[in-house]
This record gives sequence, C-alpha cells and structure tokens, in this order.
Amino acid sequence: MRTVGVVVKRGRAQAVELARELVAWLNRRNLTSIVEAEDATLIGAQHASKTDIINRADLIVVLGGDGTLLSVARLMNARAVPILGVNLGGLGFLTAVTTDELMPMMERILAGTFEVEERMMLDVALRRSDAIVAQRQVLNEAVITKGALARIIDLDTSVNGEEVCVYKADGLIVTTPTGSTAYSLSAGGPIVFPSVGVMVLSPICPHTLTNRPMVLPDGAVVRIKVRSPDEDVVLTLDGQEGVKLQSEDLVDIRKGANSVALIRSAARTYFDVLRSKLRWGER
Repeated sequence: MRTVGVVVKRGRAQAVELARELVAWLNRRNLTSIVEAEDATLIGAQHASKTDIINRADLIVVLGGDGTLLSVARLMNARAVPILGVNLGGLGFLTAVTTDELMPMMERILAGTFEVEERMMLDVALRRSDAIVAQRQVLNEAVITKGALARIIDLDTSVNGEEVCVYKADGLIVTTPTGSTAYSLSAGGPIVFPSVGVMVLSPICPHTLTNRPMVLPDGAVVRIKVRSPDEDVVLTLDGQEGVKLQSEDLVDIRKGANSVALIRSAARTYFDVLRSKLRWGER
C-alpha cells in the first residue's frame, strides 16, 4: 500500500485531529495521504474528491461513524478498495476499531496481517415512463416510504417477475445482510450474518398483519410499483439520499455488481458487536 485515503466526518474536531495524527504517521513511513478538498488545509495532505480518493487509494480510512462509512461505500467501484472504519464514539456496526486501536491496526495492515469481509451491495434503478431516471447503489438498504401525511401507500411488489402482493403499508424496506441491523431491524426484520447471500423485504407497519418480513436469495430481482396517486412517496438510499416518487414509478432492486471490502478487527467478532450494540444478556 502506497496511497491512503482519509475521509473525515464533517464538523468533528476530534476527527480532524485524529486525521492529522494519521497523516503524520503515514508521512513518516513515506506513504501518500489524500483527503477531501474541504479538509486539506486543516489536515495538511493532498486533496481530491471522494470519488477520486476511491479511484486512487490502496486503502481508505474513515474517521467518523457508520454514516460516514456509508457515504464512501455508495461510491465504491469494481476496485473494492479496503475500508477501515474508525468510530469516534461508541462501537459501530460497520466501523471496526476505536480511536485507540487505529495505529496498532494500521501497523497490521501495512504488515499485511489483516482480514477483509466482502459485503454485498444493492443496485437500485428508478424507472419512469420506460426510462431510467435515477440509478444508485447502497450498502444498507433502499426504503420506499410515505411522506408527512399519515396515510397508507400501495406498493405492488414482484420478485423475478412473479407477483408477491400489493403491500398496503407505511412503506417497504429492501435490505442487504449488512443493513439487517439498521432500519429493517426496527421494522421487525431478522438479523442476517453479513456473509450470507440474501436480501430481505421488510414492510413498515403493514395494514395486513400477516405481511411479515421475507428473506430472498441474492439472485432475486425485486420490482416495486408505486400505486398511490396524489401521495407524497420517497425513495431513500442508506438513509442519506432521497428521491421523490410518482404514481406508476417502478423501482428495481437487485444484487449489486460491486461489493464493499471492510477490514475486520482482530479484537472482536460480529457477535461481540451485536452483544455490545444491542445489549444482549443485560438485565
């Protein structure tokens, strides 16, 4: 590894200070650091856009939380650059190490003694009048939900061309295994081990109580047709990007062509994170 991209959470002085320490540490080892232009003056490193960082870096270190890491993951391309997530607060589901563990982990990475988990992504295409008007990839989930009014929306859903049902609900979540511990979990969806090749459909407050979450193979193609005229309906991607939908819009969701390579912590397992974040075993 010769070039390291450093992505910093906006508005966090702690993240900027840690980035300075990391860049100085990398400089002493004759490694090149790249940061976003907005952070270059504060941190003292080469700068580029987030997309260029992904294209140029051999490793990306994200200093922030799960949300900051998701913003990087959605831009990932076929290179699948390894990402090390550093959580500035409590341990995250995606961020592997704490601030105290960063430098020891970097030593292991440079020595080549680290493990990477390949995480599945979803490709999401919005079709309107037979044309694709938006196309994105997500690491966690795609959510179709109603707007401000407390009304049920109708979502005509099929899998591989076969009709499932018309969900009459507040919305519908299509999630990856990685996203199973996010919004889908709050909607009653199952926790899925990250390496399992599936996607999950989780209706949000369905009118029919027997509409339960479903686990689908990762080769499935989910098509959702909005059948709610005169309603405010939104497609939300990883909780960070929103696209307004119209009646008769089609949303096609399938396994993504790209994946995300997350560096694992040797200090804790996935079940350690679940116990910590979800407070399992506490009384």
